[in-house]
Amino acid sequence: MSKAQLVCLPLVMVTASALADTQQDCAQQTSLDLRISACSAIIRHDKKAAWAYVNRGVAYSDGGDQDRAIADFTTAIGINAREVEAYAGRGIAFRRNGNCDLAIADYDRAIEIRPDDPANYNNRGVAHHCEQDYRRAIADYNSAIAINPRYAEPYMNRGSAYLGRGDYDRAVGDYTKAIELKPDYMEAHYNRGTAYLENGDYEHAIPDFTTVIEFEPAHPSAYNNRAWSYFKIGKAAQGLPDAEQSLQLRPDDGPALGIRGLIYEALGRSEDAVADFRRALTIDPNITESRDALKRLGASP
Repeated sequence: MSKAQLVCLPLVMVTASALADTQQDCAQQTSLDLRISACSAIIRHDKKAAWAYVNRGVAYSDGGDQDRAIADFTTAIGINAREVEAYAGRGIAFRRNGNCDLAIADYDRAIEIRPDDPANYNNRGVAHHCEQDYRRAIADYNSAIAINPRYAEPYMNRGSAYLGRGDYDRAVGDYTKAIELKPDYMEAHYNRGTAYLENGDYEHAIPDFTTVIEFEPAHPSAYNNRAWSYFKIGKAAQGLPDAEQSLQLRPDDGPALGIRGLIYEALGRSEDAVADFRRALTIDPNITESRDALKRLGASP
C-alpha cells in the first residue's frame, strides 16, 4: 500500500463517522436548531435525501416557521410521492397556518398511503375540527380509536368536539378516558374542568383546575376558572386569591377583572368591585356582566 493511500484512509473513516453523527443530530428531538443545522448539512451532501427534508420540515414547523416547513415537505414529496410523513407533516403545517382544507387534502393522501396509522386519522380530525365540522372530526377520531384504543389523543380531541357541540357528558367521558390512558395529560384535565364548568358542575371542575395549577403554576386561565367555580358554589373568599393570581399573570384580561369584581362584590368590597368592572369595560366594552354589575351597584361605567 502506498504512502498516499495510508494518508487517505483515516480521512474517509472520519468523514463516515461525522456523517453518522450528523444523521443522528438530524433525527434527534431535543434541539430544533441542531436538527435544522444537521439536516441542512445532509441536504447539502445529498439533495435527494427526502427524510432529511421531512425532519427539517418538522423542526421548522415546531419552531413556528410554517412556510419553510411546507417548502421542505413539498420538496420531500417531489422526491418521493409516497413519502407519507411529508404529507402528514405538511398537513400539520397547513393547519397551523389556518389552511385547514389543504391540511385535510394532505391527510387524505397520507391515509391512502398508510390506512392503518391512527395518527393520520386523528390529525385529519383536528383539521375538520378547526373548520367546526364536528361530525367529520368525530368520525376520524372514532377511526383512530378503532385502530388503537389506547391512543389518548383522539379521546381528548373527540371530547373537545363534543364540547364544541355542547354535549358535556360525552366530553367529560372522553376526557376521563384520555386521562386514564395518560394521567399527566394536562390539556385533558383542563378541558374536562371546562366541560364541568360549562355544565354547571363546579364542584367537579375545581379538582381538574387544581391539577393543572399544580403541574403548571403559571396558568392564568386555570386560576381564573377555579376562581369562578369557587364563586359559583358560594366560596367567594376562597376564589379571591385565584382571581388575583390570574390577573397577576395576565393583568389586562377583561373577563378575569369582571370575575374578580363579582368576588369583591360578594365580599362587600363595593369600591374595589366598581374599579374592576370599570377597568374590565375599558379593556372590552362588550362584557355585559360588568356593565350590569355597575348598574346594580349604582355606579356609572
